[in-house]
Amino acid sequence: MHYLLRRKVTLLWIALLSTSCAMAQRNTLNLEGRDDRPYHFGINLGYNKSHFSFTHHPRFLEYDSIMSVESINNSGVNLAFLTNLRLSSHFDLRVHPLDLTFSDKAFLYSQKYESDSVTTRRVQSITLSFPVNLAFSSDRIGNLKVYTFAGGRIDYDLASNAKAESAEDLIKLKKTNFSTEIGLGFHIYFPFFVLSPEIKMSHGLVNLHSRDVNLKYSNVIDKVYSRMITFSVTVE
Repeated sequence: MHYLLRRKVTLLWIALLSTSCAMAQRNTLNLEGRDDRPYHFGINLGYNKSHFSFTHHPRFLEYDSIMSVESINNSGVNLAFLTNLRLSSHFDLRVHPLDLTFSDKAFLYSQKYESDSVTTRRVQSITLSFPVNLAFSSDRIGNLKVYTFAGGRIDYDLASNAKAESAEDLIKLKKTNFSTEIGLGFHIYFPFFVLSPEIKMSHGLVNLHSRDVNLKYSNVIDKVYSRMITFSVTVE
């Protein structure tokens, strides 16, 4: 299933890039005065792949009930609203006042003394984010413009279980996270709107793990950081 979805995303990107090349070669300029507006808005829809970067706790070496721990890549979706503030002919401030991310990360455990030698513990998140990015764009070439951006975001996990009562199969995570972002995209100018496909990488800076020594799947892990790559399309 994930292979087929990745294939569809790849084909979509190829189609968008092919469309952008065709649009760039057209003689008619669409939305000529659009880039001179002080601000504009958009809706963003994305597909993400996320996982945890983590370190083992010394307890992992002291006990032999869990033989190994791995972080698994899983997919999710993003939905956001964009507000773009023009700073100059090449720089823009891009803010998402409402950004919802649905993600599904997981840890894979190999166990020695359990009937199920391999088990997966999923961590599902519904994250409300506030990203702020500074974008640098190229000169417009026909109906195509390339841009890069970098910035940061504050995340609040609405599904966090950090305060949940102890349960053997839990991995508790904190609610709040801070991340850096970097990405690349294209503005494709159509007669009535601008389509902006982009790819973005997010790197969490906060240790999210709320470690509980009483939980066997949690006490072998020390620090946990979020990692995400997002393919998205914005209609502006």
